Amino acid sequence: MKVLVAILGLDSHWRGSVMVARVLKDVGFEVVYLGNQFPEQLVASALQEDPALIAVSSLSGSHGVLVPELMRLLRAHGVQAPVLVGGAIPPQDVPALRETGVAEVFGPGRPLDDLTAFARDLAATERGRSSR
Repeated sequence: MKVLVAILGLDSHWRGSVMVARVLKDVGFEVVYLGNQFPEQLVASALQEDPALIAVSSLSGSHGVLVPELMRLLRAHGVQAPVLVGGAIPPQDVPALRETGVAEVFGPGRPLDDLTAFARDLAATERGRSSR
């Protein structure tokens, strides 16, 4: 299963996204690490790479603008991959992100095992769909 991992916007916090990419790769996922991307760039990469999952990091506070724009553009271009958002997301912002279609939000301190379990469950669901 292919996963795109990116940092949204000009956020200079890279450590979490690199850790996520590494953990997913270590448990068997094909990871395409994109570094900093604006929504338009990330959508273009998603169209080219056809990922089963998109994981984005935001620690700069721009998630309230960039994530809704990303989700709008993904829908407009027919990209069906679930989107995970990680980073310093205030709990009060999580419902609004989910309303845009974000599949899950991973805040600071959440165990990486939660991420790998979520990704593995998604992969199992995808395998079940493709075998029909």
